[in-house]
Amino acid sequence: MGSNSEVHFSGFHMDCLEQRKASMEQPTTSEDDLYKQPFVIGVAGGAASGKTAVCDMIIQQLHDQRVVLVNQDSFYHNLTEEELTRVQDYNFDHPEAFDTEQLLSVMDKLKRGQAVNIPKYDFKGYKSGVSPARRVNPADVIILEGILIFHDPRVRALMNMKIFVDTDADVRLARRIRRDTAEKARDIATVLDQYSKFVKPAFDDFILPTKKYADIIIPRGGDNHVAIDLIVQHIRTKLGQHDLCKIYPNLYVIQSTFQMRGMHTLVRDAKTTKHDFVFYSDRLIRLVVEHGLGHLPFTEKQVITPTGSVYSGVDFCKRLCGVSIIRSGESMENALRACCKGIKIGKILIHREGDNGQQLIYEKLPNDISDRHVLLLDPILGTGNSAVQAISLLLRKGVPESNIIFLNLISAPQGVHVVCKSFPRIKIVTSEIDIGLNEDFRVIPGMGEFGDRYFGTDDDDMQVVAPS
Repeated sequence: MGSNSEVHFSGFHMDCLEQRKASMEQPTTSEDDLYKQPFVIGVAGGAASGKTAVCDMIIQQLHDQRVVLVNQDSFYHNLTEEELTRVQDYNFDHPEAFDTEQLLSVMDKLKRGQAVNIPKYDFKGYKSGVSPARRVNPADVIILEGILIFHDPRVRALMNMKIFVDTDADVRLARRIRRDTAEKARDIATVLDQYSKFVKPAFDDFILPTKKYADIIIPRGGDNHVAIDLIVQHIRTKLGQHDLCKIYPNLYVIQSTFQMRGMHTLVRDAKTTKHDFVFYSDRLIRLVVEHGLGHLPFTEKQVITPTGSVYSGVDFCKRLCGVSIIRSGESMENALRACCKGIKIGKILIHREGDNGQQLIYEKLPNDISDRHVLLLDPILGTGNSAVQAISLLLRKGVPESNIIFLNLISAPQGVHVVCKSFPRIKIVTSEIDIGLNEDFRVIPGMGEFGDRYFGTDDDDMQVVAPS
């Protein structure tokens, strides 16, 4: 493909002009984005199934993290005078018994980094606000516990992990009798009457159906130490990840090391020479490509070593190709060729034509691309518009969404949201996630116009702006 001197491409791929028209849909970095998002765990199950024991064990094992427990029981509606006179007929296990709006308000404040007051519900007087509210500060981990915590889709949407504690009905009934007589001042006859009239039907109608939303089902509750250990290990892994990785399981950020941070420091420095910029960019790109290749499907394979021994390893997918988004994406081709000898590489050109918002798309792709896994190459994920255009083109060519791995050096959260929400089955591999986009829809802190810096164009026009 010949050079096109009248077309100028930069790190944000000409998207910014079109994005100005949709600025309300793609906001720049806000103050709320600066708060570290907590990891929210939902723990549901029948009454007396062992939910509290599971929560306590998780909290104990996460002793080095800030963890808060929010009980759904704290958000029961206050009973009216009429309801109090017929309290034995009131169904405390029905979804309408809870003030879900208040629960959502509390969670919204906690996720925004604000301290909240959680009411204490008096199960003897059936009112909240009688005792002083419990002050809860923002935390790294928030555990939402309750029998119907999975019932409302708005509450479920807040959770990063959903756990259902599954315990036999006989065990739950025995525990309920012991708990309600000791903690809620109820006699055994009342407990049994409520169980048969409300608790058992509510479990079958409302609680058990939410089991399908659980990511993890724990039999035997707090007695299942193996399950708790595995859950805590997963939580610790997630706490070490970027907030976006908690939201999108198809986003992979390469684990940072001092060596990687050092290379990022060099390529982001506006004073770095072109030679050094290219050298260290190539090193970073190679790491991203290698990491991306690790997400390809594989089969087990045994080989004979020179010593005559058998080595059990893996054999990766052979049907593979790369696709670079011109022109910055072409900077990643050499690293891909170095890792995959003889790999086919296609190209996609996306360019805004005039002021009418139309896109001219040039593509030269392998004829059998629909049968291949595709490594999509673009060093900067900014607004996500170019990526969406490129991925949509690949899908129209018959490439399965799950066969696309999108590789880039740095990503803006806005672009990650756009791509992951539009294509939840592709994989994104990046080396760092930046703060966001500025008013000109450029990635910040970013590394400038990647294509210009890598290919050495428009050096005379490059301006270095000192931080104020």
